[in-house]
Amino acid sequence: MNEIAQISTRGKVEAIEAELLKLPQVAMEVRHHFAPGMYARELHIPAGTLLTGKIHKYAQINILSKGTIRVLTENGIEEVSASFTVVSPPGTKRIALAVTDCVWTTLLPTDEKDPDVIEEHFTVATEAEYEAFLIAENTKCLS
Repeated sequence: MNEIAQISTRGKVEAIEAELLKLPQVAMEVRHHFAPGMYARELHIPAGTLLTGKIHKYAQINILSKGTIRVLTENGIEEVSASFTVVSPPGTKRIALAVTDCVWTTLLPTDEKDPDVIEEHFTVATEAEYEAFLIAENTKCLS
């Protein structure tokens, strides 16, 4: 078996992400929406953009409200078009290629109003950080 076939899907996404970070970054508009107990992060993705997301600690709802995108789901790479909604399980890290201009919104349950604090609470950047989070959560459950 060749070396690439032996790498996990997460490992492949992280390898692609490492290469993408060496390239000029695409500016994307982000809009933040708040309601009691709810935060929506609306990302405007230009056509042709290849992007990755952070690892989510908890399940969340994602909505594609505009456009067509090829995105890594639990079923592999799927091309989906608006309107598309998916519930992502904990530990999800997405990679996607915008076929057309897209609007992708992530919904999270929180009363927090600072997007940076929200991001820190709900996501981690690396697999090692996610594993540490899981260990800490399991330790809390046993106490």
